[in-house]
Order: sequence, then structure tokens, then C-alpha cells
Amino acid sequence: MNDNRPTPFHCFRDDALGHDDATSLAARIRSGEVSTLEVTRAAIARAQIAQPILNGVVAEDYERCLSAAARPGQADAPFAGVPTFIKDNTDVQNLPTGHGSAAVPASPADKTSPFAQQLLAQGFLCLGKSTLPEFGFNATTEPAHGQPTRNPWNPLFSSGASSGGSAAMVAAGVVPLAHANDGGGSIRIPAACCGLIGLKPTRGRVVDNDAAKTLPINIVSDGVVTRSVRDTAGFMAAAEEYFRNPRLPAIGQVFGPSGKQLRIGLVLDSINGHKTDPVTRSTVEDTARYLEKLGHIIEPIEVPVARSFPEDFTLYWAMLAFGVKVRGRKLVHPGFDKRKVDGLTNGLDRMFRRKCLNLPAALWRLKRSWHDYARHMATFDAVLTPVLGHTTPKLGHFSPTVPFDTLFERLTHYVCFTPLANATGAPAISVPMSLTRDGLPVSIQLMARHGDERTLLEIAYALEADHPSPLISRLSMHDYTAGAALMA
Repeated sequence: MNDNRPTPFHCFRDDALGHDDATSLAARIRSGEVSTLEVTRAAIARAQIAQPILNGVVAEDYERCLSAAARPGQADAPFAGVPTFIKDNTDVQNLPTGHGSAAVPASPADKTSPFAQQLLAQGFLCLGKSTLPEFGFNATTEPAHGQPTRNPWNPLFSSGASSGGSAAMVAAGVVPLAHANDGGGSIRIPAACCGLIGLKPTRGRVVDNDAAKTLPINIVSDGVVTRSVRDTAGFMAAAEEYFRNPRLPAIGQVFGPSGKQLRIGLVLDSINGHKTDPVTRSTVEDTARYLEKLGHIIEPIEVPVARSFPEDFTLYWAMLAFGVKVRGRKLVHPGFDKRKVDGLTNGLDRMFRRKCLNLPAALWRLKRSWHDYARHMATFDAVLTPVLGHTTPKLGHFSPTVPFDTLFERLTHYVCFTPLANATGAPAISVPMSLTRDGLPVSIQLMARHGDERTLLEIAYALEADHPSPLISRLSMHDYTAGAALMA
């Protein structure tokens, strides 16, 4: 091990949570080895240790969670009693939904959103709301009006975004699984930064929240970030029991690799012309070689979408910021104050106003991207790509206080692989595969045909079997107080 590596921060300890993933923890609760109340108390204790260092929680609900844990719950639910966090752009009754923005008043939600109901129906207990950047627009969880969310691998680095708070809490060991959603990479990016599994489901696979239904193209999918492939697979199987979309093939319960030979496309550089950095590129190439050893066919391919895609998706991203500023009181909260939005939102808004006449053609092409992708994927089972254009940056690199032109250029170099799955509606998964010399995770992305999450999970199981996540073994070597010392 490189002695110059920073000491990670974590909360893994000998308590009711132990080092379990959600699947194992749920089994221990069902067997009576630990009680839901013991597990909840342990998770709250860990959250209280982690929060001053990582800042991944924006609203606590500990007392109500303890009360729920003390009562008989959904004993037959697959994850009964397992603690979690729900991202702060998703309503949970009686908790505020702030969308990561100073422009949104912190008032309690009247009801629980449709996807949060789908998640909680699996037996999870919500400890509170996790942090995100303003409206999920940024690739780091660093609000202009508050403290950043820090990466447990090194608290001086970004935890990614927009589900950065959830990823930090899972990676640090506070909870084994947490809610995330993805409109341009916001499940996969923080999963990659924090060394987790992050699956963006096919469009329509899970219940849509109300906001997604208002979009001209629904680019948002909800899911979770986890420390194990089996937790992600178990979550998807349980979600399918709650809601089954008849237009998509069933996933079912996936327990491991399939053993089938697959034809997998390989993409190393993004369509926008930016070259992938050497460490990330090497990780993807090493993964391709490993998959070939497993018997799969790897073939370099062109990005399976039109060349206009980067500009079209950027305009759509800018349109969302424009929409928030113009209709925030109707879409977000009656007390929305557009004067308080951050520099990134304002910059995107200005960009859209300059280029809005191009929107109709961009929307037509983005809608066509579903067909372009499906046509290109007709002879491939999956595509292997980087998750991001380069390794995880330090905090401040993507701060919304950075001048907009500089920030925008940095973001387009970084977030250049994930948006394709959002526009096309395809499933995509982030899997950790290596570490940088500084000890930060590097992940790969796999994309599949529409509705074929099963293949992604099977490949992820195969990768995990021979490349187990270094997360728990690495973090458990250090006392949790080391992270606090690093920040002192």
C-alpha cells in the first residue's frame, strides 16, 4: 500500500450493523439475531459520527424512525428493518424537500412520493434525507450556500452527484443501501466516486415520481446505491414485485453470472471529443481483457448515437434550469425564490435563453436517440465504457461558485458518458474496478439493451467475484476517528 495515501473515514464497527450489506442485515433481523431497534440505534449512532465529517444528511428523522423500529413492522418484506436515507429531491411525508437549493423553503411534504412508497414498501426505515447539489444539476454535492458533502475515501475529494449524500453514507458504513436517482448520471457518478454499485434502471422500470411525468423527455430514473451487487439485484427484484411494467421484460431475482457468452462493445473516448484520462482508460481496458478471459467477445464500437447528442443533451439540461427559474413556484414550491439559485443554475438559464430556438430540433433528435441506440445495440448484449472522463476531483473543482464558463467546460470533460443512458432510456450500471494511486475508486460503466438489467447484473456479479470491492477491507483497517483527525 502507498504510505502517502490518505486515511479514509468510516463508521464500520462491532455493533448491530457490523459490516453487513442490506441482504445479510435483513437476514439477521429476520432470524432474530439482531432486532430492528438495535439496528436503527446503531445506524443513528454511526450517522451522528459521520455527519460532522461527511455532511451527507440534510434532514434527520431519527426519533420517528426509532418509534417505527420499536413497533412490529413488515416482517415479510425483503428488507424489513434495514435503515436507509432518501434523497432530498423526493418527498417523504412530514420531512422537508429542499432540492439542495437555498431558493426552496424547508417546509414538510404533505405526502410520500410514489417512488419513495415503492422503496419503503420493501421494509426499509427512512432515517432522513440525503444531500444533493442544487436541483441535481451539478456533478458534485457542493451547495453554494452550505458545506460540501465529502468522499469517505478522502474527505478532501468530491463524493460525486447528484446522489452524493446517499453515496457518502453508504460508503462510510452508516447504512448499507440508500436512495438515488439519475437524470444525467446521478446514480452512477456518485457510485463511481465512492466505490459503490449504481444501477440506473430502464426508463419506466420503476414507478415514476410526479416531476418525471412533466418532462418532455423523461430522463430521470430512480434506484439505489449499494455496497454489493446482490443488494442491487435484490432491490430490483423487490421493486418489480411492487410494480411490474408490462412493456418491459421481467428481471426476476438475479443470483450470479449467467455463464453465457456475450458480445460486448467497447467505447474508450466520449462522443464530444474529449480523451479519457490514462487511469480511467486503463481500468476500462483491463476490464475488457478480463471479460475476454471469461469467454466474452469484446469489439470496439462507435458511440451508439448521433454526433449531435452532446449539444442536444446540453440544451435539454439548460432547459431544465430555465424551467426551474421561470416556473419554480409552481413546479417546486410556492415560496421558491429565484434570486437565491446558484451560479450553475443561473449560467444554464442564460445559455438556454441564447439557444432556445434550437430546442425543437434538439428534442426531436433526443427522442430519436431511443431508436438510434436500439438499432446499434441489435447485435450487442452490452457496451463497456468509462463512467466518467477522468478520476474523482478535489472539492472546489466543480463548485457552483466557479465562473460559469470554466465550470461548464470542466463538467463537459467529466460527465461525458453517463447522459446517453438517460436520453435513450437504456439501463446502465457503475461497478468499481480499481483504485488510483491516491486510493480513490475508479469504476466502469456497462450499458445494455432496453429492459435488460438482468444482463448488467449478471456481468456485475462476474466482475465482483474476481474484483471484490476494496471498500470494506480497506476501510476496516482504520479506526473511524482517523477521518476526523484528517479534517482537523
